[in-house]
This record gives sequence, C-alpha cells and structure tokens, in this order.
Amino acid sequence: MAASRYRRFLKLCEEWPVDETKRGRDLGAYLRQRVAQAFREGENTQVAEPEACDEMYESLARLHSNYYKHKYPRPRETSFSGLSLEEYKLILSTDTLDEFKEMNKGTWKKLQEKFAPGSPKGKHTAWARALPRPRT
Repeated sequence: MAASRYRRFLKLCEEWPVDETKRGRDLGAYLRQRVAQAFREGENTQVAEPEACDEMYESLARLHSNYYKHKYPRPRETSFSGLSLEEYKLILSTDTLDEFKEMNKGTWKKLQEKFAPGSPKGKHTAWARALPRPRT
C-alpha cells in the first residue's frame, strides 16, 4: 500500500507547477522536498500514519485541482487593489521583494551594512576608518 501512496504523491509532484520567480518560497518546490523526505526509501517506505498521509494527499489534490476556486467562484477576477494576476506575480517575485526590502532600509541601516566588517575583531577598525580624522 505504501507503494501506491508514493506513486500518487510522485504524480502530484509532477503535475504541480514550480514558479521559478519565487526562489526559496515556491509551494511546488517545497512539496517536492517534503515528499523526498517522507519517502526516503521510495516505494519501500513504511508509512507510520497512513490515514494522515491519505488526508494530506487529498488536501493537496484539492488545492491542485482548484476545487475551492470552482466551489466558491469569485464575481470578478480582481482584488480590492484592482491589480491583475500578472501584476501580483510580478510584485510577489523574489527579485521584486528583495528590491522592496532594499528600498525600505533606512539610511542608518545602509551605513551600518556598508561599514560592517565580516568579523567582530575588525569591527573597531572599520568604524575607525569610516570616521573622519581630526585636523592637526
């Protein structure tokens, strides 16, 4: 029975899309990783809680098949902001989020990062170099 569970999860992983714009945050990539961890021995893996495993598969299959999207249809394809799906994908990409984080940093934080050394020992010398020298 574990072999059939493993095959069902593999089929689901193959069908689940991976969004390359969400590096390190994509549900498809995370799902593949978790299936690999749970079924380390492949078809020979013994599942400790078969009921919980089956429930997890059914939940993921419903998400993948857009069960809830069809069960609860939306009157419009926009949200409160009025942005389209493509605009949301652009905003939620890892690169755009990194740019927003960089923009939101204060001047003090940017200066700290600029002058912060790699080791604690060099911290004093880095700050000393950054400070202007008094005129003599």
